Amino acid sequence: MTAVSDGIIGSTEGLNPEQEAQVRSYIDLLDHDTREVPEVYRWTNPLQGVALTVPVERYTSRAFHDLEVEKVWKKVWQAACRVEDILEPGQFVKYDVADISVLVVRQRDGSIKAHRNVCLHRGRTLKEDDGRADSFQCPFHGITWDLDGSLKHMPCEWDFRHADGDWTLKQVQVDTWGGFVFINLDPEAPPLADFLGDLPRHFERWPLEKRYKQVHVGKVLRCNWKLAQEAFMESWHVVATHAQLLPGIGDAISKYDAWGNFSRTLTPNGVPSPHLNWQPTEQEMVDALTDRNLDEDPRMLVPDGLTARVAVANNRRAHLAKDLGTEVAEGLSDAEMLDSMPYTLFPSLHPWGSYNRTCYRFRPYGNDPGMSIMECMILSPYEGDTPPPGAQLRMVETDTSWTTVPELGLLARVFDQDDANLPFVQKGLASGALDEVVFAEYQETKIRHFHMVLEEWLA
Repeated sequence: MTAVSDGIIGSTEGLNPEQEAQVRSYIDLLDHDTREVPEVYRWTNPLQGVALTVPVERYTSRAFHDLEVEKVWKKVWQAACRVEDILEPGQFVKYDVADISVLVVRQRDGSIKAHRNVCLHRGRTLKEDDGRADSFQCPFHGITWDLDGSLKHMPCEWDFRHADGDWTLKQVQVDTWGGFVFINLDPEAPPLADFLGDLPRHFERWPLEKRYKQVHVGKVLRCNWKLAQEAFMESWHVVATHAQLLPGIGDAISKYDAWGNFSRTLTPNGVPSPHLNWQPTEQEMVDALTDRNLDEDPRMLVPDGLTARVAVANNRRAHLAKDLGTEVAEGLSDAEMLDSMPYTLFPSLHPWGSYNRTCYRFRPYGNDPGMSIMECMILSPYEGDTPPPGAQLRMVETDTSWTTVPELGLLARVFDQDDANLPFVQKGLASGALDEVVFAEYQETKIRHFHMVLEEWLA
């Protein structure tokens, strides 16, 4: 990375004047921050030379889904759970994607192992839910494996002499980063660190391993998994889908970057959308950010002489001081307190930067290309060396509002608005009216980057 004019680290080469102006509008906000902004916000790497269209069959075809399973889900590093989900020996999480099932298990020595959730005898799944066990016994014939996957007990062993003592459950690679436990079904896959690339450097100031999963909510959606996550990979849709946010969100001032296997968005909050044809007051900007239709807390008033951006930043610093201490919180910039910073790690993990606690995960639901699972985790800071136990996944019924989970706060209403679009997008794509999906050149950078990486895996 090299420094260029106006304090941008990186290069805007290849952007047209309007796109470059969008980047510089965001950088200008950083230049007026009340505190020093971490350089990671200024790192700039626009996506160049990537196709603007993809075939519709990527979202609708069972044949393409099957190809993804073989080339991606059976080969790529993917986040299966959080470390705090399996704190004690014998605790395990069952992670399913398409027709693949894996058990991620805390060992007696504190290490973590992962095995295919399949009996080696007749193929019955060993566990149907998360839990804690001393061993894994197949409910069919009672063959039992130890936590490390080694064969522990064989009923009527005299009749199964051809299964030698090395009849170990199918092992799966496992590693951790940021408090997430990653698995990879490919025994020849390069290390997780190689796959992550520079991503850990982006999170050095806000280590995700110092968070715990306070809330975990999921829902089966009536759309392809890629379509579901793409709805959270750009801010352009705010103008129509989340219009209530426009007085307080600079949706069209967002900055998009991509590196290796990950990408990110930077969207400023506490400023009005350029799409508005009227100028909201500072108080109206704050009200939009806190959503007065849902927020049960007392209304946050903007003190005289302060902007909405500074007022909200001060308010959030005060709250964060309870977790981080006053000295640390007071040193955090307005951008860290306000701006949306969702990252996307291929294929489907979306951790947010700074101290935003949101993290998404998406995956296919079974082998139906028209169905998917969306999950939202709230990752909160904790004190001490050991995280509290992670919250169990709570599934919301497909046709039920996300607002039935009050812990999601403002996010629930936003999710309902996104959710309302997705089945109709899937229906339109499946109708045969279109042969390809067309993406915006800059504002859908993250989606284009995703499909670029997807094509590399499929090849």
